[in-house]
Amino acid sequence: MGEQPASPDAVEQVPVCPRHPDRESYVRCQRCRRPTCPECQRPAAVGIQCVDCVAEGARTVRQVRTVFGGAVTDGRPVATMTLIGLCLAVFVLQQVVPGLTSRVMFVPALGAEEPWRFITSAFAHSPGNLLHIAFNMYALWIMGTYLEPLLGRARFVAVYLLSAIGGSVVYLLFASPPSPADVAAGDLGLWYTGAVGASGAVFGLFGAFLVLQRRLGRSAAGMYVVIGINAVLGFVIPGIAWQAHLGGFLTGAAAAAAIAYTGRRRSPLAPPNRSVHWAGLVGILLVLVVVALAKYAAVG
Repeated sequence: MGEQPASPDAVEQVPVCPRHPDRESYVRCQRCRRPTCPECQRPAAVGIQCVDCVAEGARTVRQVRTVFGGAVTDGRPVATMTLIGLCLAVFVLQQVVPGLTSRVMFVPALGAEEPWRFITSAFAHSPGNLLHIAFNMYALWIMGTYLEPLLGRARFVAVYLLSAIGGSVVYLLFASPPSPADVAAGDLGLWYTGAVGASGAVFGLFGAFLVLQRRLGRSAAGMYVVIGINAVLGFVIPGIAWQAHLGGFLTGAAAAAAIAYTGRRRSPLAPPNRSVHWAGLVGILLVLVVVALAKYAAVG
């Protein structure tokens, strides 16, 4: 008898990569056992895995976070550098765009109709005053490189912006429309005096630093000295809005407390509930808005 031909099912199929069907692939993924071509191969702890299994594994791995829930990043303070870049860009524009400073500074008399001034003033500085912006940016860099990794980028920016708004709100609280006698004497007080600078927001970072250090059980003695010196300078040097410093400091401390002392879970190894943190930060913002509205309603 002649030899029978082999069944088509008995012919061994050439393995091909699922992602690149035109390529023969005799190496198989150690996880899913599918063929994988050299382009799709990724070295693993044992053998080779395909790119799909590597991506799936990355999605199931819990991201490492700090004690306050901040995501562990590559160490670059991206948010801090962005804030500094914005301040520097606005400072340059102030030198070349006539009237820009008067349009972004916080003026209590204009805050109700132009509420953006509560926050834009924190990105502007005294035109031509290099010392003013240099000190603020240096302080922002020092505080940011420490606080941003602890809090995470989004909540660090939130603390900064809340502190800026808080500084403007307290500046507003100390201002009242001048009386007719004051107007006749040429004294318009704080009601028509503009304030600019990141100092209020930076003081908010000072306050946040103190709260977080206390929560971590670390010393903050040096910061008390820095705050004390700046507090004295606010009353000694003319033109410094100590009211904004005070408001920023209190707001930043409150925002940090909302993060440091809330959202903790029962397991000490579990990251804090960041939704609770955001709820606390939104609550602080609402309080600031209500206080500002109440002040404008009171002065009529």
